[in-house]
Amino acid sequence: MALAPGRPKPLIVGIGGTVRTPSSSERVLIASLAAAEAAGARTKLFGGEILSRLPIYNPNDGAEPPERSALVEAVREADGIIVATPGYHGSLSGLIKNALDSLEPLRDDARPYLDGRAVGCIVVADGWQACGSALAALRGIVHALRGWPTPLGATLNSATQPFDDTGALKDQRDTWQVEMVAKQVVNFAQRWAD
Repeated sequence: MALAPGRPKPLIVGIGGTVRTPSSSERVLIASLAAAEAAGARTKLFGGEILSRLPIYNPNDGAEPPERSALVEAVREADGIIVATPGYHGSLSGLIKNALDSLEPLRDDARPYLDGRAVGCIVVADGWQACGSALAALRGIVHALRGWPTPLGATLNSATQPFDDTGALKDQRDTWQVEMVAKQVVNFAQRWAD
């Protein structure tokens, strides 16, 4: 789907990674954001290094660290979101959950939380069971935040060593999933703008 002339490119915000860089989930998120750019979007990444500086969300704490303010403002302006999490012990990581909890200041916006935005969900875990349960948990959180999880949620099994020596995904199925999630987010953003 081509953008209408003069229409600004949609902004897709990527949230993901771990405190270990480069993490598999952050590398997959970067690949998905590249696919979003190829589909006609602008992108902004909030990776593990930034997310690890977010304090644990405390609704009674009035302090707004710059990392949280930047994340909230980017999501406020976003036309779509892609979240990539590792699967830890059957769910998403605390780092990613804390980032999503940190979006609470969006509750009183005209578009509260993730309302009116497609959210691509990606999980990288050491085993298929963790992939499935973490994806279900992430999709549930996106629903609670009023977002629209894309029809496809990508799951990658890190036990299969999904990256080659250059850091690219080895399996065409993995590449297809990551790119399709991005395309669905961008397509929804463009259609919503119509």
